[in-house]
Amino acid sequence: MSPEPIDAATIAADVQSGRRTARAVAEASLARIATTEPAIHAFLGVTADRALAAADAIDDRRANGEPLGPLAGVPIAWKDNLVCAGEIATAGSRLLEPFRAPYSATVLERLEAAGAVLIGRTNLDEFGMGSTTENSAFGPTRNPVDPTLVPGGSSGGSAAAVAALDCPLAIGTDTGGSVRQPAAFCGVTGIKPTYGRVSRYGLIAYASSLDCVGAIARNAADLRLWLRAVEGPDPADATSLRRGEAKPETADVPRDDLTGLRVGLPWQLNGPGIDEEVSAAVRTAATELERLGATVEECSLAAVAHAVPTYYLVATAEASSNLARYDGVRYGQRRDGRRLEAMMAATRSHGFGHEVQLRVLLGTFALRAGYHEELYGRATRIRDLLRREFETAFASYDVLLSPTSPVPPFPLGSRLDDPLAMYLCDALTVPANLAGIPALSLPCGSTATGRPIGLQCMAAHGNDDALLRVGELFQRQTDHHRRTADLAGDVDGAVDGNPPEAPTA
Repeated sequence: MSPEPIDAATIAADVQSGRRTARAVAEASLARIATTEPAIHAFLGVTADRALAAADAIDDRRANGEPLGPLAGVPIAWKDNLVCAGEIATAGSRLLEPFRAPYSATVLERLEAAGAVLIGRTNLDEFGMGSTTENSAFGPTRNPVDPTLVPGGSSGGSAAAVAALDCPLAIGTDTGGSVRQPAAFCGVTGIKPTYGRVSRYGLIAYASSLDCVGAIARNAADLRLWLRAVEGPDPADATSLRRGEAKPETADVPRDDLTGLRVGLPWQLNGPGIDEEVSAAVRTAATELERLGATVEECSLAAVAHAVPTYYLVATAEASSNLARYDGVRYGQRRDGRRLEAMMAATRSHGFGHEVQLRVLLGTFALRAGYHEELYGRATRIRDLLRREFETAFASYDVLLSPTSPVPPFPLGSRLDDPLAMYLCDALTVPANLAGIPALSLPCGSTATGRPIGLQCMAAHGNDDALLRVGELFQRQTDHHRRTADLAGDVDGAVDGNPPEAPTA
């Protein structure tokens, strides 16, 4: 029997008022993780001592009459490609063993300053490269809605932890949909903020011009609470937005209805190639927005037809550069070799999984002399074209809608031998990363067999707050997020067949 879902805002209010102690909340979260982990494998490490010490400190501050932060006592998990001082960091890879972080990512520092209780490190596709969390060196994560299905990726552990009611909030990262797609597959809510709105300092990089730190929760209201706690400039991250670059909340942001909201449905993101049940659910969601006062009409984004190849050229080229540091010399594991080149080759061949090796090779090829301009250069020009098309679209529309994923969650192992089919799972999410705009995934229904379906909402650069307001109102007027959370939370710690057999990091 699953516990009652409690959102982050309620927990914080209860801890601040004394209705709950932070220690009791942390103990309940840890107990829930112990129950669900044999079935789900959402975590690579649970930081129980750290969590309980933080919870006790919060309770002491309240007993002494000291003010508490906006996330007081809220248990939060973090994706294991963000470093946390004193804790192991693996990025889902064997190559980093046994690295222990000497400092914390800015986003984790800001969460702890806001009173959050860091509860554990979540599983991910190695270095964030994947769409199912099956590429983790430590075994796959399973979907709490149905443990025979993938949870999405690469932040599958974070989405599964929230869906299984282990914690109300989890941090993920989104390079091409890695927060939104697992949120859709697990029936929860996820946001990729505007590029630069949340500091990337302390993130183990995959593709630096695309990587964003995002979050997953059961509702958009909790994501707003998270964003307020972590956003803002960071001197340690030169790409973080300066004050004034992100648009603040304004009076015309809808609060009670969506009257005046202009919604566009780009036909290229809502047409051929989309599963019929997914398409029907998104159309129904668009009708629900119309009922709330929005104006919905079809529009066009021609350049998104080139988004997937453009993304995989840009992302793999940047990955080739970023992952060059893992050479067996400075940190991580090392394999012996008779010469320096042999040692580096052995280290990387043994330490990197197959998907990482494939993407590094693709990126290295794209950057080779004689191919750089033809491949990487052309991809950057198409990216600029896509960004301009979005700017033009947002001159006419406040929000653009599409499915989050063209298909509902599929069985574990069913696409591992078909990389192209796997890459096309990102077809609807990568455009937002290429353009640097905020995007939100909301549950909007389920298939006849109960598999969750996600609705993707995108807004103009810096309009994260308006986007979240739309999500909050949609969720106040519908119950999709509550129904899928009930399904996902009913995990009893056992699955048919064999649970993932993999050591924790």
